[in-house]
Amino acid sequence: MDLKLVKKIIDLIAASDVNEIAIEEGDFKIKVKKLSETSHISYTQPLVAQAPETSASTALKNTEFSALETSTSNPSNSIDAPIVGTFYQAASPDSDPFVKIGDKVQTGQTLCIIEAMKIMNEIESNCSGTITEILVSNGTPVEYGQPLFSISKD
Repeated sequence: MDLKLVKKIIDLIAASDVNEIAIEEGDFKIKVKKLSETSHISYTQPLVAQAPETSASTALKNTEFSALETSTSNPSNSIDAPIVGTFYQAASPDSDPFVKIGDKVQTGQTLCIIEAMKIMNEIESNCSGTITEILVSNGTPVEYGQPLFSISKD
């Protein structure tokens, strides 16, 4: 089955009132199911309390994640990826990066974007300080918990 056709099927389901569809074509089988309004998605960070649960529909619309601190013994703070996705340093390919090495940042300032399921999620700083290292290249996939930036705290 053509991947473009699969994407079209997913888009049609997302835009319709249909909640589930199953298609079989030879050895290929696909089942697409929407998350219900009562489903919950939560994101957790190692060594930190679990984030509050939100409804799936809210979590998938314009979600902003605040990267949480995972190291307390080091004056340098690591900003880690709160979700799996693609790392982008700027809002668009022709825009300047949100931050560069040596930039001073404030708590809540946007550092990068992680694209997940075609949703652009702004990743914010959890502390004030200076960017000492950018650990990921622009446009590369990142894993949950992967360090993205090092920040020396002020």
